[in-house]
Order: sequence, then C-alpha cells, then structure tokens
Amino acid sequence: MVTPTTTGTAKFDAKGAGKPCETWYQVYGNLKSGVTPVVALHGGPGSTHHYILSLIDLWTKYSIPIVFYDQLGNGKSTHLPEKTGDAGSFWTEELFLDELDNLLRHLGIQDEYVILGQSWGGMLAARHATRQPKGLKRLVISDSPASMPLFVKAANEELIAKLPPDARNAIIKNEAAGTIDSQEYKDAVQVFYKRHLCRLDPWPAEVIESFDYMERDTTVYLTMNGPSEFHVIGSLKNWSIIDEAHKINVPTFLLNGAYDEAADSSVMPFFKFIPKVKWFTFAESSHMPHWEEREKYMKLVADFLGD
Repeated sequence: MVTPTTTGTAKFDAKGAGKPCETWYQVYGNLKSGVTPVVALHGGPGSTHHYILSLIDLWTKYSIPIVFYDQLGNGKSTHLPEKTGDAGSFWTEELFLDELDNLLRHLGIQDEYVILGQSWGGMLAARHATRQPKGLKRLVISDSPASMPLFVKAANEELIAKLPPDARNAIIKNEAAGTIDSQEYKDAVQVFYKRHLCRLDPWPAEVIESFDYMERDTTVYLTMNGPSEFHVIGSLKNWSIIDEAHKINVPTFLLNGAYDEAADSSVMPFFKFIPKVKWFTFAESSHMPHWEEREKYMKLVADFLGD
C-alpha cells in the first residue's frame, strides 16, 4: 500500500446545491517538484477514484506526481441524493468543469498540469481542453467516446449483437419492456461488462470498491447516464464534442482497448479532429487497460508525458 503525500478537501461553491460542498482529493508526490503533475479524472459520471488507483504507478515507477479526486456526488466528496433527477438544473457538465477548475486553483497547479481522463473523465477532460486553459500542457483521453450517440450505436450494433444469445436477448427484451431492475437484465449486463468493461477475473478490489460506492448512491449515474453503461437515457444521451474537438490545442494521447465499450468508431472523431494527436489500442484489454495491461499502459503514458 502506497501512502499518499496529501489528503484533503477543497471547498466548492456548487451553484444550486443548497448546502456547502467539498471535493475530496488525494495527492501522491510533490506538486512543487518541478515535474508537471497529472490530475486523474474518473468515469461514471458518478463513479469514484478507486478504480483508477493503478495510476499510482505513474508516481511510484516514473516519479510523476498524481492527483486523484472524487467528483461531487459520490465517493468521499459531498453527496446530494436530494438532487436525483435534476439533470438540466444541477447535474450538468458545467458543474463538473467548475469543480475541476476549483480544485486546480485550490492545489495551486492551475498554471501547469496534465489531465488524464478515463471514460466519462476523458469526455470531461476533452471539454476542459477545448477551452484552451493556459496551464494545461498535455491531455490523455483514455477509453472515452467523442459522442454518446456513437458510443451507444457501437454498443448495440457491434458489442451487444455479438454476446451469447441468452444475454443478448435478455438485454433487448428487458430494455424494451422497461424491466431493467430484473435479475435477468442485471445478469446479462454482467456478461457484457466481463467482456467489454474489465476482462480480468476476478476484478481488482479497487474496481469493485467503485461499483460498491455507486450502488450506495446512484444519484449522479442514473441522472446523467442511465441504468447501465450502454442503456444511456440520462442527460448525457446526446452529448458530443465532435464540433469542438478541433479546439484542443495541446498534445493529446488517445487510449482504448480492442474489446473496449468505447469502440474505435466512437473514438475516431477525436483522432480525426484534434490537431496534435496519437492513438494506441491495447490488444488484450477492454475498458480498463490501466488494469488489464497495467505495465504497458503506464509506460506508454509516462513516455508520452516525457516527450
């Protein structure tokens, strides 16, 4: 177990929250060491930092300081279950962009930092980068779609279509009937997840911990995403950055897995429109190459940050 250098909270004025809010964070390494720190953005939305904790390797093996945090509404940050369903008025992309800016200022790294965003975290990171903040030096977009409609299209036409018939039919039937709380549907979703979310067996304890947190408070995930990774009926269902991707002006590294739910077809617009970009696909991974091919993942990211 690696001991964090700093653990703390940043006060965050979340407009419309109706109560004081705080963002919990943890730092590994010295943010003033002269090495540009990485800020790691977890997915969901509504997950926690636990499932990306393998990124600690960037500090322990490559001496790159890294910041983890739990986005508002889950993990160790302020929870707001009373805001369930408040998609347009509270749980917005802008809220999480504001939270990120607030954390950068709190840590005093707003003039020089790198962002690594995973899944939804990569979507959020990309939007942050389109605003061309002066302190952002490099960007890693890991396992993230450039468009939720493209993501859902790929999930249904490329991935669910190739599941074993029992699982495939259970997903289609229960989504059509609205019986997504049924055990049959949940079991079928797990078949999908074991192929396209994380192919390790068993899953790392840190991945399970994030899922446990999400089950205890589903507010953000259900409001913004939906009941599963591929049944997206929340406020992000029409999310896209395709029209703005060309505004990302820092060197960018795209990562995904050969079996990733963020299929190549949903990642391609990033590659097409970001001016300074490269892309690597992990042959043995799905949505979590930071666990599935951990050593290779960390070396590639460290090499990119050191270029």
